[in-house]
Amino acid sequence: MRRLDRRGNIDFIDASGEIADCPLDRAALLARFHAREGEQLYDGAAAFAAMWRAIPVLRPLGEVARYPLVLKGLEALYGQFLKVRPILQRLVRKAGR
Repeated sequence: MRRLDRRGNIDFIDASGEIADCPLDRAALLARFHAREGEQLYDGAAAFAAMWRAIPVLRPLGEVARYPLVLKGLEALYGQFLKVRPILQRLVRKAGR
């Protein structure tokens, strides 16, 4: 996503460290993807949609995700991803050795 954000519209923050101005605790931040759009804080699929809206080439996907039925489907897919994420993280760690 960083490569797609050529305009620098997104501030990527490493949630594994201390984040002073965030209302959520570290465990909540690490459990799901979070994004802030204006004053609104999103998590899960809605956070990805907010990020997509900040990247011109992905903006149409982010706008489509504003429809409740689409967002519900994306959230279901994100929930499935969260189930396999620990396995993917282990594979990446092993590949990096």
